[in-house]
Amino acid sequence: MKTALLLRGASVLALLHGVMHTIGGVFGEAAPGAQQTAVSAMKANQFDAMGATRTYWDFFMGFGLFITVSFLVQAVVFWQLAAMAKVDAVRTRPIVMAFCVGYVAYAVLSWRYFFVVPVVFELVIAACLLGAWVTAGKESQQSI
Repeated sequence: MKTALLLRGASVLALLHGVMHTIGGVFGEAAPGAQQTAVSAMKANQFDAMGATRTYWDFFMGFGLFITVSFLVQAVVFWQLAAMAKVDAVRTRPIVMAFCVGYVAYAVLSWRYFFVVPVVFELVIAACLLGAWVTAGKESQQSI
């Protein structure tokens, strides 16, 4: 049961992370000065990208929304894994560990390229996933 609770926690955190990423990152306003100058330059310069006319702003927005969708899908997957863990927790372990490693990688990338708030979220999600992985192993041993 503890495995399911940890996975539900990871699900809620992934959902919050996605919402905050979208509000603050994708649709957030650029500050006046250097940030606004950079955004204006990204929007102004068009180029051909495999037959479509795009700007760097298009890529920025598109990749930002890709990340939003990814977080939301992960939230759904974690919730579904929690339901699976109630029946057979040990079978969730490889999937949970794959996501745990992914969230640690997200944290490293966020530390390098962004700022501390996403790092904290990603490390807490990774901790929930690691906890779920550990407890899934213990729960399966107890049922034997």
